[in-house]
Amino acid sequence: MPFLSSLLRSLAIVAALLSAPAVALAQQAAEEAFTRFGADSYSDTARAIDILVQSAHPQAAPIIEALAEGRLLAGGGTVAVRTKEGAFLDARTGQKLASEPAGTSPVRLNNNVRRVIQGALGGLGLLAADPARRAAAAEAVFRARDAALLPVLESAIARETDEKAKAALRQAQAAILIARADAPPFDRLAAIDVLRERGDQDALAALRSLPGDASAALKEAQTRAISEIEGKLALWRAGQNLWYGLSLGSVLLLAAIGLAITFGVMGVINMAHGEMVMLGAYTTFVVQELIRTRFPGLFDWSLAIALPAAFIVAGVVGIAIERGVIRFLYGRPLETLLATWGISLILQQAVRTAFGPTNREVGAPSFMSGAFELGGLAITWNRLWIIVFAAIVFMALLAILKLTPMGLQMRAVTQNRRMASAMGIRTGRIDALTFGLGSGVAGLAGVALSQIDNVSPNLGQSYIIDSFMVVVFGGVGNLWGTLISAMTLGVANKLLEPYAGAVLGKIALLVFIILFIQKRPRGLFALKGRAVEA
Repeated sequence: MPFLSSLLRSLAIVAALLSAPAVALAQQAAEEAFTRFGADSYSDTARAIDILVQSAHPQAAPIIEALAEGRLLAGGGTVAVRTKEGAFLDARTGQKLASEPAGTSPVRLNNNVRRVIQGALGGLGLLAADPARRAAAAEAVFRARDAALLPVLESAIARETDEKAKAALRQAQAAILIARADAPPFDRLAAIDVLRERGDQDALAALRSLPGDASAALKEAQTRAISEIEGKLALWRAGQNLWYGLSLGSVLLLAAIGLAITFGVMGVINMAHGEMVMLGAYTTFVVQELIRTRFPGLFDWSLAIALPAAFIVAGVVGIAIERGVIRFLYGRPLETLLATWGISLILQQAVRTAFGPTNREVGAPSFMSGAFELGGLAITWNRLWIIVFAAIVFMALLAILKLTPMGLQMRAVTQNRRMASAMGIRTGRIDALTFGLGSGVAGLAGVALSQIDNVSPNLGQSYIIDSFMVVVFGGVGNLWGTLISAMTLGVANKLLEPYAGAVLGKIALLVFIILFIQKRPRGLFALKGRAVEA
């Protein structure tokens, strides 16, 4: 036993002596990397990244991550990492420093260095314990296409057990192999099949990296794969434009549905309708500011709190406008138009005086932030929630008009004002409540629009013309017509944009509506009744 113990100690000493040169070489290489970081040269920075990865330096990952985010400082022989919390660490050891090192500045980057960083981070994460991190690292390698990482990829594929991560690793391998002239033809054909199955824009770019001197079989396979991917992407683009159209249609519906009520019942051309939308957006801003300063834990509930507040504020202002100005101008459409236009200018200037002319920030709750992918569609949560909200508002208004006494009286006044008055309906009261309801709904639209547009005194002006187009095209006072009109115009606008541009597309729609109104003056769905048909 003493002999065995002595032998083990001797072997340990020999192993330490043999490994000492390797450790020394690794330390020397790492020191070279730190020297290159301080050279303020893009090529030296790129080489320093490669050295850190190859030497397996224990601080390689945090150093390269800090470099990518502009938090790596170098100068005067010192290299330091500024943490996200503002502390400073020695890049060589990871130990905390007392203060920012003197004479240091952020290491500069260019596009080539960023590509090297992307590949290095991918290479460091390929063998991570978390499958999601391995998949993300493989995606980074796919974009960087660093041929030096091919052996690491092959090793990672051989040991990978997670199917999603393995697919990402194979795609990264394919993106590298297809551009290598020395790769076996069979492997490159297999790489083309892998990229064809991926089928996105990045795969298309990787397929086009096939060298021009490739064999005829490879070029034929490349052409077929590119044609298939382009056809698939064209369909997804059409689907994405359709989604954008539905999103725009929901915004137009929210902005126009209140106008459909007031215009339909009262026949008033309300040029101040856009300012009701603006008041709803500014109410949202005020509510969020109060929550930020006094109840920050309730921020995710800020929109739920702002909805009734915006409805009340815009509704009360609407009733005041109707009682104070509009009721004296019934039957005089030109004077009503001029008066409401003047009111819109007054409201805009009042908001400028109270809040200033600059845009105001309205934050998004956590459940409305971010996006997700559905096949080849990119869907943002805020747009999805606005579509849901528009549907809820539409159904609520429909229920009010069909199921409540007020809705019955509103429909009666819309169809025949004189007969409704003769039957004992107080048409003046209905006018005031209708104007308040339409203005309140416009305030709700302002809450929704605050999540996707700039909150400024000019917010309402961006939607007033579109709102009138929707109402006139759908049929004055008809909610179903407003819904179909908003969705039709929204989808048509987005489908025309790729071909005609945003401005020409909108002009084409305006010309179409003018021609359509010549044939059907009452819109798609005209209201019926003795008064409206007279």
